Amino acid sequence: MNANSALGRRIATLALLWLAGVYMRAPILMMSALGARVREALGFGDTGLGALTTTPILMLGLGALPAAWLIGRFGARNTLVAAIALTAAASAARALAPDLVPLLVATAAMGLGIAAMQPALPALVGRWCPGSVALASAVYMNGMMVGEFTGAGLTLPLLLPAAGGDWRLALALFSLPVLIIAPALLWPTLHGTRTDMDRLRRRLPDWRDARMWLYGTALGATAATFFGINAYMSPLLARKGLAAELDLVLFVFNIAQLGGSLLMVFVARAVLRVPRLLFITLALHVAALTGFMTLDGLVPLLTVAFVLSLVAALQLIALTMLPPLLRGPDDAGAMAAGMFAIGYVLAFVIPLIAGAASDLFGRIDAALWVFLGCNLVFLPLAWRTPIRS
Repeated sequence: MNANSALGRRIATLALLWLAGVYMRAPILMMSALGARVREALGFGDTGLGALTTTPILMLGLGALPAAWLIGRFGARNTLVAAIALTAAASAARALAPDLVPLLVATAAMGLGIAAMQPALPALVGRWCPGSVALASAVYMNGMMVGEFTGAGLTLPLLLPAAGGDWRLALALFSLPVLIIAPALLWPTLHGTRTDMDRLRRRLPDWRDARMWLYGTALGATAATFFGINAYMSPLLARKGLAAELDLVLFVFNIAQLGGSLLMVFVARAVLRVPRLLFITLALHVAALTGFMTLDGLVPLLTVAFVLSLVAALQLIALTMLPPLLRGPDDAGAMAAGMFAIGYVLAFVIPLIAGAASDLFGRIDAALWVFLGCNLVFLPLAWRTPIRS
């Protein structure tokens, strides 16, 4: 194989990783933008609205351990192909839901597909890109952040008008590209030798691994805040008299994730060498969240929303890159599955507690206090959490 052909295959492989990353977040965050229209059409309340965004997050946690078994039984690539197909099909099925219950069932099935994708990708990067694990990880994470931005920031200004203002058609249209992406994922070359099946079938997370718990808890605090604010952005802005700026704030909040992921493509290893990285990012996260709670006015709010989302992106990407860097290809998927199980169960439970606090006190501000408290609780743990071997 000549140099140009090898380069072309490498670029194509990275492109497929990027596209898979897009579908790990866009179907979830689309509901942040479409939620008000869906609620009006189907007639449910704020708790149902929050559940539409947070139910997939619960599935990311509950589905992580079965995903580790599937990777061991069928291989990371086959698991990824099946998972992205399930994600797209279930996301499209939401368009057919006549009321809230079947909508939540389809949403849960979509979350299970994404749950299997998440540990499959860390397990694959060592086999697809053995000499460029950090780059490949940063690329698919960039795709994930683009998915967040596309789902939350571009659904209303671009996708919904293309669907003639029909939220059901918008959900269906976004799933169509998977018909091409899923079979294309079978094309990249797998490098190295796969461990025997019996060992892989036993490759589940090691619950005695303290780092896995620390990384998972950090991921949970960050993800809960990000997804929770996306879920409750509409009432939060209404409380500040900025309901008409929902599209703009969602755009800025989610494009910051894209900026953070692009930055990590180029400086990932340098960022991972920063001492006390998790503590620094979490402290900035707390400061920005405090600003989001206390500041009024569109420009200050946009500024702190951008910083909050940017720092969350840097921390989330750094955490997701760690399994393939600290473990071999056979163990990376198991460690990632454990992290995601811990992190995304927290990312589901915390926003629900926040919503319950809002209902109890009759103020959406109470939800932000819950997010702030969870981040403050983890802050001293972050000081002692290493990110290198």
